[in-house]
Amino acid sequence: MKNQITPCLWFDNQAAVAAKFYTSLFEHSMVENISKYGKEGYEVHGQKEGTVLTAPFRLSGQSFLALNGGPIFKFNQSISFYVICETDKEFDKVWNSLLEGGEILMPMGKYDWCEKYGWLNDHFGLSWQIALDKIETTGQKFTPALQFTRGNYKRAEEAVYFYTSIFPNSTIQGILKYGAHEKEQEGTVKHAQFTLNEQTFMIMGNSMTHDFDFNEAISFQVFCDTQDEIDFYWKNLSYAGSEGQCGWLKDRYGVSWQVVPTILSELMSNSEKSGRVMEAFMKMKKFDIEKLRNA
Repeated sequence: MKNQITPCLWFDNQAAVAAKFYTSLFEHSMVENISKYGKEGYEVHGQKEGTVLTAPFRLSGQSFLALNGGPIFKFNQSISFYVICETDKEFDKVWNSLLEGGEILMPMGKYDWCEKYGWLNDHFGLSWQIALDKIETTGQKFTPALQFTRGNYKRAEEAVYFYTSIFPNSTIQGILKYGAHEKEQEGTVKHAQFTLNEQTFMIMGNSMTHDFDFNEAISFQVFCDTQDEIDFYWKNLSYAGSEGQCGWLKDRYGVSWQVVPTILSELMSNSEKSGRVMEAFMKMKKFDIEKLRNA
């Protein structure tokens, strides 16, 4: 049971443009097959027929999905992407390109944990932490970093154990905690790094007052081959959280996930079936593979 986890980025009619922009910045990157809204499900999604629904793309081989969902949700710093650049030239290109029209959150410079690092929001509002480092540090170029704030910040360590207990092939690579003389409460998580199904994630704890928290602007898609896998992830990730429509859920910390059947992309690529399939899953919470096949 090796289930790929793909970050899904929520845009307001900018998914294709964003995918093209991000793939222009990194080698071995590409936009994949773009899907569009049909007539079916308009009363739910409210999108005009023929407009872009999703723009899947790869950055240096890693999978992302850009989704046009409307103006409801906006990116914030609760989830950012930690990007490793292995040369000064690459760092400067990525930093300057992402910064154009965006804003600096932490200035580019030398920090205790990195010789060259900076944190910014790009012009879409998406948050990036850029570091001059070696890929071996995380094992991948792009790593989702979850910032636990407000009532969640003391639950960061609990979250590491929660997530790694659900996904197979998961490891806790390290949990760094605040000491007695640091600004945060001693013993709370400063930074944690762990893998879920061999994909690296980070968690940071921060008790400072922030006007943001986790929302649906960034979710994580878990792709499942069987109904048993869907049932398993749905039950465990939504426990003490909440269930949404079309395979979406929120876990106990407010992080959004999509539990998606792998076969969905195949069914949606069939022009004769895609409308009926969309109409069927728009009525679902947890996905039912048999009902999708029969649509």
